[in-house]
Amino acid sequence: MPIALAQGVNLHVVPTEKYKTVRILVRFNTRLTRETITKRTFLSSLLETNSLNYPDQVKLSEQLAQLYGASFGINVNKKGNLHWLNLSMNLVNDRYLENSHVLADAVDFVKEILFYPNIIDGKFEEETFQREKENLNAYYESVSEDKQAYSSLALQNLYFSQSEDQRIPSFGTIEDLKKETPESIAAYYQQMIQKDQVDIFVLGDVEEPVVAELFRALPFTDRAAGVADIFYAQPSRNVIEERSEQEPLAQSKLNLGYHTDVYYGDENYFAMQIFNGVFGGFPHSKLFMNVREKENLAYYASSSIDTFRGLLTVQTGIDGENRNQVLHLIAAELENIRQGNVTDLEIQQTKAMLKNQYLLSLDNASAVLENRYLDDLIPHLRLKDDEWLRRMEAVTLADVQRVAKLVQLQAIFFLEGEKIDE
Repeated sequence: MPIALAQGVNLHVVPTEKYKTVRILVRFNTRLTRETITKRTFLSSLLETNSLNYPDQVKLSEQLAQLYGASFGINVNKKGNLHWLNLSMNLVNDRYLENSHVLADAVDFVKEILFYPNIIDGKFEEETFQREKENLNAYYESVSEDKQAYSSLALQNLYFSQSEDQRIPSFGTIEDLKKETPESIAAYYQQMIQKDQVDIFVLGDVEEPVVAELFRALPFTDRAAGVADIFYAQPSRNVIEERSEQEPLAQSKLNLGYHTDVYYGDENYFAMQIFNGVFGGFPHSKLFMNVREKENLAYYASSSIDTFRGLLTVQTGIDGENRNQVLHLIAAELENIRQGNVTDLEIQQTKAMLKNQYLLSLDNASAVLENRYLDDLIPHLRLKDDEWLRRMEAVTLADVQRVAKLVQLQAIFFLEGEKIDE
């Protein structure tokens, strides 16, 4: 059971002897909105860079060295309707050191970072602010240089045309960054620290009473309980949104977005996992084996699913003149699955890959914490490991056919590579 440090602030201790390290995750959770995404990304950079008592990166690094080389980072991401700012630390367990108090010192470090940012007189320290603003601006500009990332974001923008919040990247936009000042980000910091839902996870060979006593020293205050529904549902449309751009590239990018109406934990969830693996999720999939290998029409071809937004995407790198042929082949492979033209071997290989991924995740500390977070956020969908594997193995070809018929093309983004000599 979670330990309430304040209303809306919960501590989750996950004792295990599996790891020699202790992992700490502090997650600030709020509703995803266009107005705050860029602020949160910028704030994560400022909090990670320094603090009031560690005013530069040298002093911050020295403090981490005192913690026997503990690793530390802050990032943001989104899932469905939610936006998360995450502080994570990995540190050596005190049990392997003599007369040490690394965990207690790590909690003090977390307190410093979260409650004593480099804010003076109601604004972030100017030099740090300007440097991190330039760094984030440079990052935004670099994203457009990665043409597959650019195409994926362009497809997202096209697919979620009905939702301004869902359209923009989890890390915000360069346009919104320009508006921020040292005062505006300091003001948003106060809002986040006082109003966000907070979940703290501590994973490792630790004792719950000891951990609880340490984290009770963090000065969190009460905030409104309850979080937004994590699932974002967008109705399907009869019209397919299309957009094309041209750039002087050697390789064109063709990305497709499909509505699935299948969500994490629902009755079709496991069938959709198998469908995606057969369609384009793995190296033995139809898109990889037929579009890329057999027909030699793509440099890469794969699919992925987002079961918190009911979305399936296909990513391909192709020669521009093959666009229509590749579109036709992708549609044909989808229809093949709908018609049941899937071998037992394809199904069994997919199940074996999914089982292997799942079992590996049980040994990955980050994956364990993410699963625990979802279990606590949506407890009615919680499954034990053996039940997860049983339901996955129980999926039949008829189940895969059924979910394949739910998949509807909604958006096509084509970044065409112009011939350089033209």
